[in-house]
Amino acid sequence: MTSTTTPELRQTPLVDWHRAHGGQLVPFAGFELPVHYGSIVGEHTACRSAAALFDVSHMGRLRFEGPRAGELLDRLLTRPASQLHVGTVRYALVCHPDGGTVDDVLVSRLQPASASESHFLLVVNAANHPRISRLIEQQSVDFPDVVSRDVTSDTAMLAVQGPRAVAIADRLFHGAAGRLKYYRATFAELAGRPVVVSRTGYTGEDGVELIVRAHDAVRLADNLLLAGREHGLQPAGLGARDTLRLEAGMPLYGHELDDQRDPLAAGLGFAVELTPGRTFIGSDALRSIVASGGPSMVRIGLMVDGRRPAREGAPVLSPQGNSLGLVTSGTFAPTLQRPIAMAYVPREFAEPQGRLQVDIRGNLTDATVVDLPFYRRPKDNA
Repeated sequence: MTSTTTPELRQTPLVDWHRAHGGQLVPFAGFELPVHYGSIVGEHTACRSAAALFDVSHMGRLRFEGPRAGELLDRLLTRPASQLHVGTVRYALVCHPDGGTVDDVLVSRLQPASASESHFLLVVNAANHPRISRLIEQQSVDFPDVVSRDVTSDTAMLAVQGPRAVAIADRLFHGAAGRLKYYRATFAELAGRPVVVSRTGYTGEDGVELIVRAHDAVRLADNLLLAGREHGLQPAGLGARDTLRLEAGMPLYGHELDDQRDPLAAGLGFAVELTPGRTFIGSDALRSIVASGGPSMVRIGLMVDGRRPAREGAPVLSPQGNSLGLVTSGTFAPTLQRPIAMAYVPREFAEPQGRLQVDIRGNLTDATVVDLPFYRRPKDNA
């Protein structure tokens, strides 16, 4: 008889902190993480109106040092890293040779005041962390002078998101967050301990993401809650993070991105640099897609009629009832108070304001194609 064992879930440095604050822990990407602390909608609303605190320590964090570290990353990423100035963050993707997506990532170039050289930090999705590490190992053969280190277990990563997020962070870091432009990063200190502060996030709101040493995670979380008390800061879990990113039209790996879908089909052409002479894994395949007129299937947003949300896997049909594709993510949007979804359909059916149908558990429901994102934060929240 063959026995099977369930892999043990990993825990972030904040697992006991989550339990102490009422977090309901669930398995996610091999980790034990809070799905909510009482109310997904309440946490979603807090992020849109005030601020929310997320533990994103499950995300992989890989550090690269050496004179050719940027060149190694240039080979891996759809946008060049070697050109980044210190303190800059860039969204990019990693592709297969056929153009399919391995992962979407953030790459930063950082340099502490005490260091004579800069280094790169790559933040990857937890589910893809092992295969990104394998890919780096394979490519590093040509870059023996590059030192790469996985610092995920040595560090923790928290996100403070919402219109009050920067004000909260500035109380701890003496204005360092407020001085940053979007997609910029810097080093700050909390009680003499180093903190990487970046003006980034995954909610559609303003905010910061913070990286500290693992043993400083609880202190940072406690200080953030204390600094954010008068601003309405609430801890938030995976549930709100998903509804927030969906309203913001942000793709999630395993839903809008996967091995078969290329970044161009996903509407992420802004993160693919195909300038003459530039090569990276998958660049030839992506150039061929562009030369052929673009991807045949593309990601769209759908405003669904009625009140019932269309979930992942729901069929999308033409007005005549012909099958077009499938919903990749769907929810009832707390901010918009209506169902929304993302899906892939043939390019000719992706025109905004076009009318399609979604099969919601056997019931055909009308839906309107809309531009993404579904939600944009008000300008006075920027």
